[in-house]
Amino acid sequence: MKKLFYVFVSMGTVLFLIISSSAIICTAVLAAKAKTSMATFVATPPVHVFTSSKKTPVGLSPAQIKAAYHLPASGGSGTIAIIAGYGSVTLEKDLGVFSQNFKLAACTVSNSCLTIHSIKVPKTHPNGWQMETSLDAEWAHAIAPNAKILLVEAGGTGTAALLAAIDYARAQKDVVAISMSWGGPEFPEETSLEKHFTSPNGAAFFASSGDSGAGVSWPAASPNVVAVGGTGLVMSGTNVLKEIAWTGSGGGISKYEKEPAFQQNYNIPRAGGMRAVPDVAYNADPSLGFAIYRAGTWYMVGGTSAGAPQWAAIEALGHSVNLPALYADKNSANNGAFFRDIVSGKNGSCAYYCDARKRYDYVTGLGTPLTINF
Repeated sequence: MKKLFYVFVSMGTVLFLIISSSAIICTAVLAAKAKTSMATFVATPPVHVFTSSKKTPVGLSPAQIKAAYHLPASGGSGTIAIIAGYGSVTLEKDLGVFSQNFKLAACTVSNSCLTIHSIKVPKTHPNGWQMETSLDAEWAHAIAPNAKILLVEAGGTGTAALLAAIDYARAQKDVVAISMSWGGPEFPEETSLEKHFTSPNGAAFFASSGDSGAGVSWPAASPNVVAVGGTGLVMSGTNVLKEIAWTGSGGGISKYEKEPAFQQNYNIPRAGGMRAVPDVAYNADPSLGFAIYRAGTWYMVGGTSAGAPQWAAIEALGHSVNLPALYADKNSANNGAFFRDIVSGKNGSCAYYCDARKRYDYVTGLGTPLTINF
């Protein structure tokens, strides 16, 4: 059985993650129990490498994902903004190799498809963020190849740096979707930051729900953000054999955000008047992951960070993804035209809140997409 081990140290917490087959098991050892605040928040990109190859792609291809989620072969318009703490020094070249291999239109700085904007130019780009940036840009382009890509490098992982990057992206007139493939612990001040997740130009916001199983992260907790959870998508060629909740998918009830009207109207069970997370889901299991190219190597990667940019790309395709519409569609008689309902699997041992089930659950939300028109 193949196992990959990860060790993260963040916010005084040591996290040991073991990826084994289709599961991530997370054990936290508290070195110093400190409550997160806006000033101490640090974002991490939830991307996980399962395997690699120097010669050929490993992992799911764009054609397979498009078949699984009923997405068009091409299309897209406007700009998809990707918010990253740090970027990748090889991004343009890597995106070129990826596009050429999967027969996608070229996306370069010179043809104005790719724009890289740094809020603060960092001295170095951490490897995890470089991997995350490759995943985000390559798969946003794969799903909506006619849309443009704007990478906004914050140059830091604290709230001030990331919010500055978000503010830049949301002010751009051509940006239709903003992807945030990162997150961290909730903090009391988050409720005062909702204006950062609004756009005068109507852009939609998407964030990964986290990869440590049950539990809510920010900015996915914001009621102005589409929170994207994770599944395990099993395919044979272009045929879906099954799709179940992924054990690493973040979800639950926000500590601080009140239940928004679109969730109240949907009548989510056991929310207790608070924001339920996630809203939707997408393939995330690293052992069933996506092919990406970075710096001379093909990787098979996963995590809920894969879903945020691809849901953002779906918005660039159909221009109809918004939270009230998603919940109204799932509440309709023909909800099967919009979502694949994920009804099995779990992300922990917290009983009701950790189990996938019909209609809505705190692991995969409303389900995975089956259209670009919501």
